[in-house]
Amino acid sequence: MKLIHKLLWIGGAISWIAVIAVAAFWFRPIGFFNQGMYLHECLTGVQSHSIPVDGHRLHYLAEGPAAGPVVVLVHGLGGSAEDWRSLAPYLVKAGFRVYIPDLPGYGRSQKPADFSYSIPDQAAVVVSFLDALGLKQVDLGGWSMGGWIAQRVAFNHPDRIRRLMLFDSAGIYQKPAWDTHLFTPNTPAELEQLNVLLTPHAKPIPAFFARDFVRVSQQDAWVIQRALAAMLTGKDATDALLPQLKMPILLVWGSEDRITPLDQGQKIHRLVPQSQLDVIPGCGHLAALQCAPQVAPGVVAFLKQ
Repeated sequence: MKLIHKLLWIGGAISWIAVIAVAAFWFRPIGFFNQGMYLHECLTGVQSHSIPVDGHRLHYLAEGPAAGPVVVLVHGLGGSAEDWRSLAPYLVKAGFRVYIPDLPGYGRSQKPADFSYSIPDQAAVVVSFLDALGLKQVDLGGWSMGGWIAQRVAFNHPDRIRRLMLFDSAGIYQKPAWDTHLFTPNTPAELEQLNVLLTPHAKPIPAFFARDFVRVSQQDAWVIQRALAAMLTGKDATDALLPQLKMPILLVWGSEDRITPLDQGQKIHRLVPQSQLDVIPGCGHLAALQCAPQVAPGVVAFLKQ
């Protein structure tokens, strides 16, 4: 009888735990999704570290053979190191050591209130990150805003960059044709508009997920708004810098990109004679994440030249 009572108590406890877990997932799905990514990183050998950089705590991921050629990847506006989770494994498999920082204000890095979040200041942080890890020369990749930052790093420190990779990159002077306020959506409807901009043939976002995404987005909206305000002045545009870059440059662009349209990639290609432009058919601004199998072969081939 005691055993039956004990089994009933255990069964009841498990049922309550399941109910609580389902409720927690329903109300806070973003947290569950993030923890799932972090667990996957741990199980697949991706190392998670934090170090002081320019007086602030910077989080980064490291993966791949310790003695492999070094690749550093920089995420875009509102992103994090995990945005490279689809592409990075291909580089690791090809023998590269990959470092992916969370820029200040994003991901698991510190969000200092006294930081400008401008392109030049973020570029300076990337250089300090290289210094902190003792990385003298690397292959550098940047996505969207991260590509803009990478261009600035390559211009200011050409001796530190062997090869440069720009994925659907911002940087040249061109006023966005879309509403930049959508990067900090206030409603699920605005999030849906952003989703359509980012993803060709986008599927609707479940309402409970959209609700939580908006909640999380609003917590860090000030960072994105400060970064956008600096970028939209146009003073840090790279049109004049790009022709002065001499290292090999790979441009990877989704053919359906609506955030930084393909014509921007084509303009960069014209400004940089030694650049190579790989257009990924049917993909949008998130090509490196959503179309990694199509993107990866060209990236690996470029890095191994």
